[in-house]
Amino acid sequence: MLNFDDLKDKPSFNDNRVDYSVVSAFKNRILRKAFLNFYSLGNRELTVGFEDFLRRHKNWLDKYAMFTTIREENGDIPWNQWEYGLKSLDKDTLYNYKEKFESSINFHKFVQFIFYRQWSRLKQYCNGKGISLIGDMPFYVYFDSDTVWSNPELFELDEDYNPLFVSGVPPDYFSDKGQLWGNPLYRWDIMRQNGYSWWLDRFRSILSRVDIIRIDHFRGFQDYWEIPAQAATAETGNWKQGPGLELFQSVENKLGELPVIAEDLGIITPDVTTLREQLGFPGMKVLQFAFSDDSGDNPHLPQNYPLSCVAYTGTHDNDTTIGWFNNTVNQSTGTMEEKQAERKRALAYTGSDGSHIEIDFMRLCLSSVANTAIIPMQDILGLGSEARMNVPGKMQGNWEWRFTFDQLTKEKKDTLNELTLNSGR
Repeated sequence: MLNFDDLKDKPSFNDNRVDYSVVSAFKNRILRKAFLNFYSLGNRELTVGFEDFLRRHKNWLDKYAMFTTIREENGDIPWNQWEYGLKSLDKDTLYNYKEKFESSINFHKFVQFIFYRQWSRLKQYCNGKGISLIGDMPFYVYFDSDTVWSNPELFELDEDYNPLFVSGVPPDYFSDKGQLWGNPLYRWDIMRQNGYSWWLDRFRSILSRVDIIRIDHFRGFQDYWEIPAQAATAETGNWKQGPGLELFQSVENKLGELPVIAEDLGIITPDVTTLREQLGFPGMKVLQFAFSDDSGDNPHLPQNYPLSCVAYTGTHDNDTTIGWFNNTVNQSTGTMEEKQAERKRALAYTGSDGSHIEIDFMRLCLSSVANTAIIPMQDILGLGSEARMNVPGKMQGNWEWRFTFDQLTKEKKDTLNELTLNSGR
């Protein structure tokens, strides 16, 4: 049984930064104790639920649990450095491994069962309150994952299972050297031959957990940046043609119309826009990008929004609005002069002195014609760069900011309520 002693080293949740190493160690200890209790107590409701979960998710769960166990037993080294029988999916080797580490494999299945059970309850509660959940679906997948290990034929790998080419984007306003993401690239020819079944399974899976999918790096379906695996930066690469409309038609033939938000930021060509419009997916508009010039036709200015779009003050990849406003250099040019001009244009457009620029941006976003407006919590709380969620291209220190309820004061609630009511949202 779990007792209070199990919780004595519980991490502190009173600050606004997450220490993942501490949290992970704590939760892993508690989950392993719960796993032992699960078998010893014999709760029939949980047992029946677990058995049903194993049947319904067998297609991916067996591979995931095996992969995670092998990785742990091999010191967390990447899978392409495992012994040949393990990395090549040799049936006899995997069978022997399963026999030897059956308890560990079942533990990882149990953790997924608990997560799915809790998430399903959360989703049901939210949907019952009229709240839809948006889930992010990255265009690429991580190399050191059960997905690539169990489907190597679907990725650009050599005979030793090393990536031949990797993902990223060329230089843009986020980075003057581009962004070297390092994900393995897809073998679109193989995926086309099997009717994009891997993508069908992926869409079906995420739609079982969320109501709307935000596809990150949507432009990759039209064209993607191919970088040699040994390249030091993303500057060296070539544009390659993606599967385009064909993939989505194949998926929608099975699942029906997809509830998708297309992340169409960065270097977007007319054919990417055409693909998005053919599919009827709303794109994204970001106010922080609206004041880079004074032409008046910037697509991120509210007067240029189409009805079918999702408007943001900023996204997880941007600084907070206050941080963006107070920054002394322009994000795309790196110059102080352009930042001053950008700030001046923003103040003129909002008609404010900038003392509460986050509220000005929230008002613009919510009162726009965009069908959907999304405000990051950091802007609702009026926080600066210390609360930034993610810096593109930076590998460490991201996604550590955490909201605490004491930050949501009555004043903040009243401001959000007033802006929401006045904009008819």
